[in-house]
Amino acid sequence: QVQLVDSGGGAVQPEGSLRLSCVASGASSEYAMGWFRQAPGKEREFVAAITWSGGLTYYADSVKGRFTISRGNATNTVYLQMNNLKPEDTAVYYCNSHPSVHRVKSGLGSWGQGTQVTVSS
Repeated sequence: QVQLVDSGGGAVQPEGSLRLSCVASGASSEYAMGWFRQAPGKEREFVAAITWSGGLTYYADSVKGRFTISRGNATNTVYLQMNNLKPEDTAVYYCNSHPSVHRVKSGLGSWGQGTQVTVSS
């Protein structure tokens, strides 16, 4: 089973930026990867996903134009560049990974431990 370690969260002001990272170990060959988030009192929601090759990306409407998901030079690493952050982006962000990008989009893969993002003035 793949193990995921996500990091890069923190506290930032509105309109600021953060970059989250997720590193997979174990059986991670040809795994798609993605990000979910869970805000206080809300259900966990899909944010972004990327295929193993990095050729296809998917985004929630709420983050299109502001967030960018990408693969690192090593295919076991994925980043989420978050720009123009808003208070409503405040949540715990979780990495997810599965051989199928469609199952990643549905949150059916393995989970990272989560990293807190707080956007406030």
